[in-house]
Amino acid sequence: MLDNLKILFHQGKQYIPDVTAIKVPGIFRGRPVISSEKVNETELMELCPTNAISINPVCIDLGKCTFCGECAFAFPNKIKFTTDYKIAANDPQKLIIREGQDEIIELSPELIREEIYECFSGSLKLRQVSAGGDNSCELELNACGNVNFDMGRFGIEFVASPRHADGIVITGPITENMAGPLQICYDAIPEPKIIILAGTDAISGGIFDGSKALNRSFLTKYKIDLYVPGNPLHPLTFINGVLDLIKKRK
Repeated sequence: MLDNLKILFHQGKQYIPDVTAIKVPGIFRGRPVISSEKVNETELMELCPTNAISINPVCIDLGKCTFCGECAFAFPNKIKFTTDYKIAANDPQKLIIREGQDEIIELSPELIREEIYECFSGSLKLRQVSAGGDNSCELELNACGNVNFDMGRFGIEFVASPRHADGIVITGPITENMAGPLQICYDAIPEPKIIILAGTDAISGGIFDGSKALNRSFLTKYKIDLYVPGNPLHPLTFINGVLDLIKKRK
């Protein structure tokens, strides 16, 4: 018993009491801020491996951004990555960070289906499908349920069967070989159900965008309820995004 108390004293709490207000270390790259300083915009745009940067004015699409930081390294006075992890959105236009703006990203309440917070505000079970992912986002989603982040305290959990799920979480760029299984999984989930795209690869295809090995037709058939950017995404980004999606509103 005494040894256990010593461990608790040295290590502190093994969980995060408030996942909506914690500060992450400075090495974390979250929402970028783009200043109005004049730079060689063409050179800046060509730095990005996924064409996430557009110019006139300079914008960064977080749905395409791999958060590699090369733009900030090359133009530190133009682009700075903050530690703001609340970057999930239900409108892809809100994932576009524009020059001269320093605004937080919030979900658009009018785009949230009424049945989502009526049915899932107290409990949400999700089936995760790795549609050609590299296992990075999958690892972070797994961490959402560990003792540190403890997503289950909010009634949000991953389940093994789509028949037990309320929605689907897609990671990876959706390869041709996974397009069929993804559809089968989605069809097995009872209505009403939600779709969450987790990570840059799922949202835009990432570095694989345009590859003949992909089949992203699934995304054109249904409404996407939540976009969670990151490469890989951070557990705090996912948890806060889902909580904002399902919480009851007055």
